[in-house]
Amino acid sequence: MTVQKFLFAIDGISTWVGKAAAWLVVGLMLLVCAEVFKRYILNAPTAWIFDATNMLYGTTFMLCGAYTLAQNAHVRGDFLYSSMRPRTQAALDIVLYVVFFLPGIAALVYAGSSYAADSWRIAEHSSVTADGPPIYHFKTVIPVAGALVMLQGLAEIVRCVVCLKTGEWPARLKDVSETDVIAEQLEGSEHVDAESRSQVLAHVHDIDEAARQRGRGGES
Repeated sequence: MTVQKFLFAIDGISTWVGKAAAWLVVGLMLLVCAEVFKRYILNAPTAWIFDATNMLYGTTFMLCGAYTLAQNAHVRGDFLYSSMRPRTQAALDIVLYVVFFLPGIAALVYAGSSYAADSWRIAEHSSVTADGPPIYHFKTVIPVAGALVMLQGLAEIVRCVVCLKTGEWPARLKDVSETDVIAEQLEGSEHVDAESRSQVLAHVHDIDEAARQRGRGGES
C-alpha cells in the first residue's frame, strides 16, 4: 500500500463515520418536533426527550470530529499560517500534533474509557430529568470518537512528513463541497449562459482554494 492509498483509507473511514453520524440529525429533528407538538399542542411534555436530544447532538458532534479533521475544516487562526510555505506549515503542524494533539487525545481516550466502563458497571441513568434514560451507551461514544480522531491525527502527521520531504501537501479524499452545489445550481439555471457559468465557477474555485490553503481537494 502506498502512502497516498494509506491516507485515503484513513480519510475514507473518517468520512464514512462522519456521514453516518450526520443522519442522527434527522432523529434529532424528529424528536424536537415531536416534543414541541406534545408540549404546546397536547400539553403533555416528555421529560426523557430532553436527555435524548442532548445525547443525539453530542454523539453527532463527537463522531464528526475525525471527518472534520480529514477535511482540514477545524477552525484555525491562520493569519500567519496561511502565508507560510508548505514545508513551514508542515513543520509547525507536526510539532503541534506531537506536543498537544497526541497527549490530549490519548488522555481523552483513556479517561473516556474509564467513564464508559464505570457507567456500564452501574447501569448509569441520566440525573438531569426525573426517571432519566440510560446514558452508558452515550458515554461509550467518548472513547470511540477519541480513537477515530487519533487515527485521523496519525494520518495528518504522515501528511506532514510527506510535505516535509516533497514540499507539497499530499491530496485529501475529495468530498462534496460548496462549489459542487454552486455548479449544480448554475447548471440548472436557464438564465446563465455557458461562458458566464464557467467564469463564475472559476472565480469560486479560486476563492475556495485560497481559503483551503493546504490542497484539501485531492482526487480520490
